Amino acid sequence: MDKIYLNNLAFYGYHGVLPEETRLGQRFNVNLVLESDLSKAGNTDDLKDTVNYAAVYDCVRGVVEGPPRKLLESVAETLADTLLQEFPLIHSCIIKVIKPDPPIPGHYESVAVEIQRGRS
Repeated sequence: MDKIYLNNLAFYGYHGVLPEETRLGQRFNVNLVLESDLSKAGNTDDLKDTVNYAAVYDCVRGVVEGPPRKLLESVAETLADTLLQEFPLIHSCIIKVIKPDPPIPGHYESVAVEIQRGRS
């Protein structure tokens, strides 16, 4: 299956378990791998035959900058459900939601969850 990559999409959201996370908010990054048959778009050179990256970005922004969720797992699951529902040309997706600055002690680059979902 062919793949479309959207890398390091950056947003500001209010997800988290701690009260300050939902009050102050924080940065979130999202990486997507969208599996789709790209052969028709490759031959026709027509946007209607592929997945519109700008529309995907707007969809992801709506979820990440939308209503707060406690867990990254919930953000990722909502993203997968929404993308598969809104974009019929996507056969499956890998979603990675990254929280660069979680309020936990220690030295690290980030925390993240990654899920893979597809059509049944």
